[in-house]
Amino acid sequence: MEHVIIGERIYYTTESLKTHMNKQQFKALFAMINHLHKQKYPVLLIIVVVILSLLLMSDDWFPQIFSPASEFSEECQVLKIYDGDTMTLQCPGDSQKTKVRLYCIDTPEMRQKPWGTFARDHLRAITGETVRLVEVDQDRYGRIVGEVYNGEVNLNMAQVEAGQAAVYHAYCQKSDYQTAEDQAKQAKRGIWSQPGFHQAPWEWRKEQRSG
Repeated sequence: MEHVIIGERIYYTTESLKTHMNKQQFKALFAMINHLHKQKYPVLLIIVVVILSLLLMSDDWFPQIFSPASEFSEECQVLKIYDGDTMTLQCPGDSQKTKVRLYCIDTPEMRQKPWGTFARDHLRAITGETVRLVEVDQDRYGRIVGEVYNGEVNLNMAQVEAGQAAVYHAYCQKSDYQTAEDQAKQAKRGIWSQPGFHQAPWEWRKEQRSG
């Protein structure tokens, strides 16, 4: 992703924005821009918000205003849950279905039986008909990477706490996920009840590619 484009009138290179903010702030601002655009806010208003953000930005207030729990999250209808860390949503203001990869976690693949089935079924059990999506990033497959909430329950975290998911360290910047994983390991919940590649799905996928 090299540019932020809104309609035909707003154009920023990511490099120019990154010079004014750290990585967390940049992702939060980008998510906010996308949300305002989807909700069809006037282009001029979005420009003003971006400019004010860059002018007034500081480490003290920025995370509070553009935090993941802010009003820039979206309430979406759940269409399908593929496995323990992937789902398809229908979000307001978006005619296209939204494919979501749960941020910070990695669950066993469906072919890693029975662990993949356990992880998927647990996610289905704790997910309501609608969820709140907090966008964090976009992966190389075009999926939205984000945290998904059922009410006040962070479903990403719930998967880790139940031992149905491992922390995906290569793509996770939040230490509380590691704390939850450590507790699940100590209690030998889910995937931590016995050793194997189901505890590190990324290694299993690597083995499948090389084999």
